[in-house]
Amino acid sequence: MTRKKFIKGVIAAGVAPVIVPNSVFGANAPSNRITLGGVGIGGIGDRQLPLAKEAGFEVVALCDVDWKYAQKTFNKFPQARKYKDFRQMLADEGDKIDAVYCGTPDHTHAVVSLAALAAKKHLCCVKPLTRSVEECRVVVEAARKAKVATQVTAAAWTEEGNMRSMEVIAAGLIGDVESVDMWSLRPVWPQGMPAYPDFKDEVPASLDWDLWLGPAKKRDFAAHWPKGSPIPELSKANWCGDAVYHPFNFRGWFEFGAGALGDMGCHRANPVYKVLGLDWPEYVEASCTHVSAVAFPVASAVTFDYPKRGSRPAVRLRWTDGGILPEKPRAMGTEPLPEEGILYHGTKGDMLVAFVKGVSQEPRVFGPGAAAAAKLPRTLPRRTGGIYGEWLEACKGGEPASCNFDFAQYITEFVQLGNLAIRTGKGVTFDPVAMKVRDNDAADALLRIPYENGWELKA
Repeated sequence: MTRKKFIKGVIAAGVAPVIVPNSVFGANAPSNRITLGGVGIGGIGDRQLPLAKEAGFEVVALCDVDWKYAQKTFNKFPQARKYKDFRQMLADEGDKIDAVYCGTPDHTHAVVSLAALAAKKHLCCVKPLTRSVEECRVVVEAARKAKVATQVTAAAWTEEGNMRSMEVIAAGLIGDVESVDMWSLRPVWPQGMPAYPDFKDEVPASLDWDLWLGPAKKRDFAAHWPKGSPIPELSKANWCGDAVYHPFNFRGWFEFGAGALGDMGCHRANPVYKVLGLDWPEYVEASCTHVSAVAFPVASAVTFDYPKRGSRPAVRLRWTDGGILPEKPRAMGTEPLPEEGILYHGTKGDMLVAFVKGVSQEPRVFGPGAAAAAKLPRTLPRRTGGIYGEWLEACKGGEPASCNFDFAQYITEFVQLGNLAIRTGKGVTFDPVAMKVRDNDAADALLRIPYENGWELKA
């Protein structure tokens, strides 16, 4: 498929539901159980797979490249069959699993996702969906062809706080939204590393390092930063230890992660994109602390400009992380802003949506519409299943999950375009039809990531 045809498909599809016919389920008809295989289950999967089970999935297979790290998750699902290589799991499980959960580091999302989609498995991937724009296009198109139920684990715009903010904006209580601030206290892992380690360590017997690297460039394993190294202290709130790459600290490296914007930007952008009907920004620019050749900065501020959409005005979206907070509404006085949040700025007032432990809270309106907001009826239909309940419903042929891949592509490319501005130090003017960045060759080259070690990006 050409890029032009792809983009036309995106625009035509929008966020419309894709109803999955019962015939695609084979023996596991929508009325029956949905069996799940998890890939990359030692990290965030340890918390998310129990939520999938609680929602109604039956976890029957687990796969991780480090069985020692994954042992705590294996213990939670003692009946599940265990694997190290996701390809082997898909080959052996065959019709025994209906769905796949992918919780691997960002740089292997695409290869795991494409393998699962080729096997016609329903798929849930942790955010961001992919690490490059090209990967995103390939994965989204593969999901459409597979006609399976998909979901990305960005904080659902169907959460109560986000739904309430949609009602407030739709009622015109803060006027037309002209700008939005989103922020996060992260990174809480090391960032700002000036170079890759100049040392190497023995690979633990429990870890398949080559498989962990996957399509990334071959490099030596390094376990921990030496005692006294300043690297782990670069983060203001480091709670991820002194690991260099694995576990968890892959996020700060260009080659393996997507930084604070890739980690938390998906959560914040999800409801903003929904409520304001956004797609691709016209222009993106960033201001950051020092950016090295290999790692994301300790703190950054990224600005995204979007054009008018019908009767809606142009919007400027501002993202900040690393402790940088936006300007408060004057009506807040001396009250501090929350550590994580969204501020909508309208022509008649402002609205704050705070996030506590990742969950959106009841929005607060500042301005003449505050009293009316407190009495505003709840009119939008609610979905109560959360990320995994929504996905299960979709797997059974019901309404698509709120962050299905057709919608998730927007927030995935949002974070990746922001990271292009961070990495290159130049503005990014993106043409979504041609999949090209104009007047910034370095950013244009980063739309695509070379695959190494015999891996290929193909559906």
